[in-house]
Amino acid sequence: MKVAGLTGGMGSGKTTVAGFFRELGVPVYIADEAGKRLMDTSAEVKSKILQVFGEEAYSEGKLNRKHIASKVFNAKEQLEKLNNIVHPAIARDFEEWKNTQAEAYVIYEAAILLETGGESRCDWVILVTARMENRIQRLQKRDQSTVGEIEARLKHQWNDEKKRSLADFEIKNDDLSQTKDQVRNIHEIILKAIKN
Repeated sequence: MKVAGLTGGMGSGKTTVAGFFRELGVPVYIADEAGKRLMDTSAEVKSKILQVFGEEAYSEGKLNRKHIASKVFNAKEQLEKLNNIVHPAIARDFEEWKNTQAEAYVIYEAAILLETGGESRCDWVILVTARMENRIQRLQKRDQSTVGEIEARLKHQWNDEKKRSLADFEIKNDDLSQTKDQVRNIHEIILKAIKN
């Protein structure tokens, strides 16, 4: 089973692009959603989070997101500890999911795919980019954040230049009809590559 990694910075529109691949019949795994699910449902993940972050990490069996956010925000070491618990669990969950799929390839969508070396588990990497003003507008709409808050969060991410050097394809997601065409083209290229 071939894997196309799908990534991009905040507000680039990864979810929209993932949806376009889904419309073409490609199974899509969203790592962020899987991580949230596993933190609430996996006994192993829960137990490790409780060990590191204490009893307040869970409230009524569900992850206390506010508590965790307060612990990892601006605390690189704590964030790394959380990632070291969640990322291996996501990787195992993805492998199990992938083995149940019957299509020619699947999409693995992850915000920090390249930052964590995830490209090594992918046959192709698709980078979603968008003009900065579009990204900021989308994030303001989605999170009700200020421009200052968004810019501060963006500083913690790799820029598109750095990501581009590791990507096989780039989708410029500023005009949705053009985005759809780009997705279709990449889909056809991947299918052709698999057949050969």
